[in-house]
Amino acid sequence: MNAENLLLAQNLVSQTYINQGRDGIARRQNLIKSLLSNRRLPENGWDDASIEMLLQDCSNMDSNNFVGNVGVGEREARVASAMVATRHYRMAHGIGRSGDVAAEQPKAAGSSLLAKLCNLLTADALNTAGLHDLGGASVLPLATGMTVTMALLALKQKRPAGARYVLWPRIKKTCIKAVVGAGLELVVIPNLLVGEQLETDVALVRTTIDELGADSILCVLSTTSCFAPRGPDKVIELVTSHPVSSPPALPTTVPDM
Repeated sequence: MNAENLLLAQNLVSQTYINQGRDGIARRQNLIKSLLSNRRLPENGWDDASIEMLLQDCSNMDSNNFVGNVGVGEREARVASAMVATRHYRMAHGIGRSGDVAAEQPKAAGSSLLAKLCNLLTADALNTAGLHDLGGASVLPLATGMTVTMALLALKQKRPAGARYVLWPRIKKTCIKAVVGAGLELVVIPNLLVGEQLETDVALVRTTIDELGADSILCVLSTTSCFAPRGPDKVIELVTSHPVSSPPALPTTVPDM
């Protein structure tokens, strides 16, 4: 309901009640305005109706949802199942273009907007969690193993040419596949039993860095959340585990790794 339609609605319903409705709509529109302006997580969480309003507005900005659209274009989004379309608010174009996952979709302004907001809010969440000066963030639709593999390959471009070892406090096997898939060598660091849980053996990590040499180590692949009795890795201690030149730490947060 825009201002013009609300004015016309006064011919059907009392102006007093229409004004109340206008105020209700305006409050939700102000939430969206604040989000687009600040590009940060809101101080107070939104109710479902406000979230759905944003999603529906973005969906209506995608060309496959235009009124009268036939959907026969070469790159037009089409969904065979009404149930699937409803679940995704009829957004079906995805993100990015060939060769650039961060590019805008020419026929999907709404989906592109949501993708940009998702990256910005993720970066803000990481900053709020204490991970400062990270720069931008990209949320990619990848499974755990492929995500870790891509992160390792990105690190490979930043480290010395001989850096091929990945130090890994033991957890589940997804990490093994990721390291092997990236063409690297895994060095398993057994965990310590402390009380009733398994914890990171930081001393052994430090010793291993001395033995192999910091420049030969790509990173320390750690985990910040997992199932008992495995405790979360001591990520900060791992980052500063070597007094001279600690290899970078690559923390993961997925519990089923």
